[in-house]
Amino acid sequence: MSPWRSALTNAVGLGLFATVTVGAIALTASLTGERIEANQERVRQAALLEILDPAMDTAMAFDLTDTVTLESPALGHHQPQTAVRARLDDELRALLVPVRIPDGYSGDIQLLLGIEADGRIAGVRVVEHRETPGLGDAIERRKSDWIEAFRGRSLGDPPLARWTVRREGGDFDAFTGATITPRAVARGIGRALVWFEEDGRDLLEATP
Repeated sequence: MSPWRSALTNAVGLGLFATVTVGAIALTASLTGERIEANQERVRQAALLEILDPAMDTAMAFDLTDTVTLESPALGHHQPQTAVRARLDDELRALLVPVRIPDGYSGDIQLLLGIEADGRIAGVRVVEHRETPGLGDAIERRKSDWIEAFRGRSLGDPPLARWTVRREGGDFDAFTGATITPRAVARGIGRALVWFEEDGRDLLEATP
Protein backbone atom coordinates (compact mmCIF):
# COMPACT_ATOMS: atom_id res chain seq x y z
CA MET A 1 0.00 0.00 0.00
CA SER A 2 1.34 3.43 -0.92
CA PRO A 3 2.19 5.86 1.87
CA TRP A 4 -0.56 8.32 0.90
CA ARG A 5 -3.19 5.57 0.79
CA SER A 6 -2.03 4.29 4.16
CA ALA A 7 -2.25 7.80 5.60
CA LEU A 8 -5.73 8.23 4.12
CA THR A 9 -6.87 4.92 5.60
CA ASN A 10 -5.52 5.90 9.02
CA ALA A 11 -7.18 9.31 8.82
CA VAL A 12 -10.54 7.77 7.94
CA GLY A 13 -10.19 5.28 10.77
CA LEU A 14 -9.35 8.01 13.26
CA GLY A 15 -12.26 10.08 12.02
CA LEU A 16 -14.70 7.23 12.47
CA PHE A 17 -13.29 6.50 15.92
CA ALA A 18 -13.66 10.15 16.92
CA THR A 19 -17.23 10.26 15.61
CA VAL A 20 -18.22 7.13 17.51
CA THR A 21 -16.49 8.35 20.68
CA VAL A 22 -18.14 11.76 20.57
CA GLY A 23 -21.52 10.16 19.93
CA ALA A 24 -21.09 7.77 22.83
CA ILE A 25 -20.09 10.61 25.16
CA ALA A 26 -23.03 12.72 24.06
CA LEU A 27 -25.46 9.83 24.57
CA THR A 28 -24.03 9.04 28.00
CA ALA A 29 -24.23 12.69 29.03
CA SER A 30 -27.83 12.90 27.82
CA LEU A 31 -28.90 9.76 29.67
CA THR A 32 -27.01 10.78 32.80
CA GLY A 33 -28.55 14.24 32.71
CA GLU A 34 -32.02 12.78 32.38
CA ARG A 35 -31.42 10.45 35.33
CA ILE A 36 -30.10 13.31 37.46
CA GLU A 37 -33.12 15.45 36.62
CA ALA A 38 -35.47 12.56 37.38
CA ASN A 39 -33.78 11.93 40.73
CA GLN A 40 -33.91 15.62 41.60
CA GLU A 41 -37.62 15.72 40.81
CA ARG A 42 -38.27 12.67 43.00
CA VAL A 43 -36.39 14.32 45.88
CA ARG A 44 -38.38 17.51 45.35
CA GLN A 45 -41.75 15.72 45.34
CA ALA A 46 -40.87 13.75 48.47
CA ALA A 47 -39.77 16.97 50.19
CA LEU A 48 -43.04 18.69 49.28
CA LEU A 49 -45.08 15.92 50.86
CA GLU A 50 -42.91 15.73 54.00
CA ILE A 51 -43.25 19.48 54.50
CA LEU A 52 -47.02 19.30 54.31
CA ASP A 53 -47.40 16.25 56.52
CA PRO A 54 -44.33 14.73 58.23
CA ALA A 55 -46.40 11.74 59.36
CA MET A 56 -47.52 11.21 55.73
CA ASP A 57 -51.08 10.54 56.95
CA THR A 58 -52.77 13.01 54.59
CA ALA A 59 -49.87 14.14 52.40
CA MET A 60 -51.01 12.28 49.31
CA ALA A 61 -54.39 14.04 49.49
CA PHE A 62 -52.80 17.42 48.77
CA ASP A 63 -53.17 18.89 45.31
CA LEU A 64 -49.75 20.14 44.16
CA THR A 65 -50.72 21.07 40.60
CA ASP A 66 -51.34 24.77 41.29
CA THR A 67 -47.98 26.36 40.47
CA VAL A 68 -46.65 29.87 40.03
CA THR A 69 -43.38 31.14 38.55
CA LEU A 70 -41.16 33.25 40.78
CA GLU A 71 -37.92 35.10 40.24
CA SER A 72 -36.85 36.84 43.42
CA PRO A 73 -33.34 37.84 44.51
CA ALA A 74 -34.63 37.71 48.10
CA LEU A 75 -35.05 33.95 47.64
CA GLY A 76 -31.62 33.63 46.01
CA HIS A 77 -33.06 33.16 42.53
CA HIS A 78 -31.05 34.06 39.44
CA GLN A 79 -33.65 32.63 37.09
CA PRO A 80 -37.35 31.75 37.22
CA GLN A 81 -38.32 29.05 39.72
CA THR A 82 -41.54 27.15 40.29
CA ALA A 83 -43.44 27.53 43.55
CA VAL A 84 -46.43 25.40 44.53
CA ARG A 85 -49.67 26.52 46.14
CA ALA A 86 -50.69 23.40 48.04
CA ARG A 87 -54.40 22.74 48.26
CA LEU A 88 -56.37 20.34 50.41
CA ASP A 89 -60.08 19.94 49.63
CA ASP A 90 -59.76 22.97 47.29
CA GLU A 91 -58.51 25.18 50.12
CA LEU A 92 -55.12 26.88 49.85
CA ARG A 93 -53.04 25.59 52.76
CA ALA A 94 -49.42 26.55 52.10
CA LEU A 95 -47.03 28.14 49.65
CA LEU A 96 -44.03 25.94 48.89
CA VAL A 97 -41.12 27.96 47.55
CA PRO A 98 -37.61 27.03 46.44
CA VAL A 99 -34.92 28.97 48.30
CA ARG A 100 -31.28 29.16 47.24
CA ILE A 101 -28.81 29.96 50.02
CA PRO A 102 -25.49 31.02 48.47
CA ASP A 103 -23.34 31.23 51.60
CA GLY A 104 -23.08 27.63 52.73
CA TYR A 105 -19.67 26.31 53.77
CA SER A 106 -19.21 24.48 50.46
CA GLY A 107 -21.47 26.49 48.17
CA ASP A 108 -25.16 26.76 47.43
CA ILE A 109 -27.77 25.09 49.63
CA GLN A 110 -31.13 24.49 47.95
CA LEU A 111 -34.21 24.36 50.19
CA LEU A 112 -37.92 23.94 49.85
CA LEU A 113 -39.74 26.13 52.33
CA GLY A 114 -43.42 25.73 53.17
CA ILE A 115 -45.21 28.81 54.51
CA GLU A 116 -48.79 28.79 55.74
CA ALA A 117 -51.24 31.66 55.21
CA ASP A 118 -50.57 33.09 58.67
CA GLY A 119 -46.85 33.32 57.92
CA ARG A 120 -45.82 30.33 59.99
CA ILE A 121 -43.43 27.78 58.57
CA ALA A 122 -45.13 24.54 57.60
CA GLY A 123 -41.76 22.86 57.20
CA VAL A 124 -38.36 22.98 55.53
CA ARG A 125 -36.42 20.39 53.57
CA VAL A 126 -32.96 20.52 52.05
CA VAL A 127 -33.04 19.19 48.49
CA GLU A 128 -29.43 19.80 47.43
CA HIS A 129 -26.15 20.79 49.08
CA ARG A 130 -22.41 20.09 49.14
CA GLU A 131 -21.79 20.54 52.85
CA THR A 132 -19.20 18.45 54.69
CA PRO A 133 -20.32 14.87 55.44
CA GLY A 134 -20.53 14.25 59.16
CA LEU A 135 -20.71 17.97 59.95
CA GLY A 136 -22.72 20.30 57.73
CA ASP A 137 -24.87 17.55 56.27
CA ALA A 138 -26.84 17.47 59.55
CA ILE A 139 -29.17 19.93 57.78
CA GLU A 140 -30.62 16.86 56.03
CA ARG A 141 -33.66 15.41 57.77
CA ARG A 142 -32.37 11.89 57.29
CA LYS A 143 -29.20 12.81 59.21
CA SER A 144 -30.75 14.75 62.11
CA ASP A 145 -33.93 16.50 63.21
CA TRP A 146 -32.23 19.92 63.34
CA ILE A 147 -34.26 21.26 60.40
CA GLU A 148 -37.48 20.63 62.35
CA ALA A 149 -36.62 23.53 64.69
CA PHE A 150 -38.02 25.92 62.07
CA ARG A 151 -41.45 24.31 61.88
CA GLY A 152 -44.11 26.57 63.34
CA ARG A 153 -41.83 29.62 63.57
CA SER A 154 -42.54 32.90 61.81
CA LEU A 155 -41.08 36.35 61.25
CA GLY A 156 -41.27 37.88 64.72
CA ASP A 157 -40.95 34.45 66.32
CA PRO A 158 -38.09 35.14 66.65
CA PRO A 159 -37.41 38.69 65.41
CA LEU A 160 -35.34 38.85 62.23
CA ALA A 161 -32.13 39.73 64.07
CA ARG A 162 -32.30 36.37 65.90
CA TRP A 163 -32.61 34.24 62.75
CA THR A 164 -29.10 32.95 63.23
CA VAL A 165 -27.25 30.56 65.56
CA ARG A 166 -27.12 30.97 69.33
CA ARG A 167 -23.44 31.87 69.49
CA GLU A 168 -24.33 34.98 67.47
CA GLY A 169 -27.32 35.88 69.62
CA GLY A 170 -29.81 33.84 67.63
CA ASP A 171 -32.43 31.24 68.50
CA PHE A 172 -31.08 28.24 66.60
CA ASP A 173 -28.50 25.61 67.48
CA ALA A 174 -25.30 25.16 65.54
CA PHE A 175 -23.61 21.79 65.01
CA THR A 176 -20.54 20.66 66.89
CA GLY A 177 -17.63 21.74 64.73
CA ALA A 178 -19.83 23.47 62.16
CA THR A 179 -21.31 26.94 62.47
CA ILE A 180 -21.29 28.31 58.93
CA THR A 181 -23.85 25.86 57.52
CA PRO A 182 -26.61 26.23 60.16
CA ARG A 183 -26.05 29.98 60.31
CA ALA A 184 -26.49 30.24 56.54
CA VAL A 185 -29.70 28.18 56.60
CA ALA A 186 -31.23 30.12 59.50
CA ARG A 187 -30.42 33.47 57.92
CA GLY A 188 -31.66 32.32 54.52
CA ILE A 189 -35.00 31.20 55.95
CA GLY A 190 -35.32 34.51 57.79
CA ARG A 191 -34.79 36.40 54.52
CA ALA A 192 -37.39 34.21 52.82
CA LEU A 193 -39.94 35.05 55.52
CA VAL A 194 -39.30 38.76 54.93
CA TRP A 195 -39.98 38.15 51.23
CA PHE A 196 -43.23 36.37 52.12
CA GLU A 197 -44.47 39.26 54.23
CA GLU A 198 -43.57 41.81 51.55
CA ASP A 199 -44.38 39.97 48.32
CA GLY A 200 -45.48 36.39 48.85
CA ARG A 201 -48.55 36.54 51.05
CA ASP A 202 -50.78 37.59 48.13
CA LEU A 203 -49.98 34.29 46.42
CA LEU A 204 -51.99 32.47 49.09
CA GLU A 205 -54.97 34.74 48.52
CA ALA A 206 -55.09 34.58 44.73
CA THR A 207 -57.03 31.97 42.78
CA PRO A 208 -55.34 29.90 40.05
